[in-house]
Amino acid sequence: MDKTVRDADEAIRDIPDGASILMGGFGLCGIPENLIQALVRRGTRDLTVISNNAGVGDFGIGLLLRTRQVRKMVATYVGENDLFEQQFLSGELEVELVPQGTFAERIRAGGAGIPAFFTPTGYGTSVAEGKETRAFGARHCVLEPAITADFAFVKAHRGDRLGNLVYRRTTRNFNPMMATAGRVTIAEVERLVEPGAIEPDAVHTPGIFVQRILQGRAYEKRIEQRTTRPAGGR
Repeated sequence: MDKTVRDADEAIRDIPDGASILMGGFGLCGIPENLIQALVRRGTRDLTVISNNAGVGDFGIGLLLRTRQVRKMVATYVGENDLFEQQFLSGELEVELVPQGTFAERIRAGGAGIPAFFTPTGYGTSVAEGKETRAFGARHCVLEPAITADFAFVKAHRGDRLGNLVYRRTTRNFNPMMATAGRVTIAEVERLVEPGAIEPDAVHTPGIFVQRILQGRAYEKRIEQRTTRPAGGR
């Protein structure tokens, strides 16, 4: 089945206000730039965005924060985005902070159909407040629920028209697991190829998990922080 759509605007055409969206990427690496920009243009509001972090104020998820389209963020680290900080401290933005390993496992569990799991991470801290705890031998653990979402936005290096995806280097971060945990997964790719052009053993996300795929355009590929030194310096 050919799963290609014309562009990002068509891909997000039916995302309603109040939807929950998993967004792949780590910082500004491997983020679904085109899909985020399409959401900004459409003006979809009251979103719950589930992403490792919120990027920076003028790019990626930061664009959705600038237009006040995000109601809640589920994330692990948000220290690079001043706008996020302002909206959180003012009470405008609801935030659920999750330890990064727990965050990854909650998404993986959601994609695997596992409703919850026990982990020692966070026991005895504010992370465990209001959650079931249990001791396994001498180890105390916290029950963490799986994460799924109405939609998942992922970014891949290559993909074919059947939805099979290949990620490049560190862009293989949260994208593969998020692709499994969205009820509708939308993939944008740098190179859209014909079926058969990707070796089966090279596929990271099988097409069965992807409902829509599009050829991305005009990627900026920003660097979140760049530290340099003068030429000839040590």
